[in-house]
Amino acid sequence: MADITDIKSILYTEKTLGMQEDGIVVVQTSPRMTKSGLKEVFREYFGIIPSRINSLNQSGKIKKFRGMTGKQNDFKKFYVKLPEGAQIESLAV
Repeated sequence: MADITDIKSILYTEKTLGMQEDGIVVVQTSPRMTKSGLKEVFREYFGIIPSRINSLNQSGKIKKFRGMTGKQNDFKKFYVKLPEGAQIESLAV
């Protein structure tokens, strides 16, 4: 069962802001989230049924800091296409 707490953040970059104008929201989630789970979260909490969802598993980058090598966390990214005319009020920039 997916929950709203599995959504880590909405990504706001130059690229994703351009996509939001076309009705596509980019969501960063925990790696265990599924497409059907995300669809259920959008229906339950936002009252919108997405017309299309694409997913991407993003591996964490290897970084060096003060001579120590470390790895950033892995995450899953979803591209959620909203129906025509639908908008999420709390996500508007």
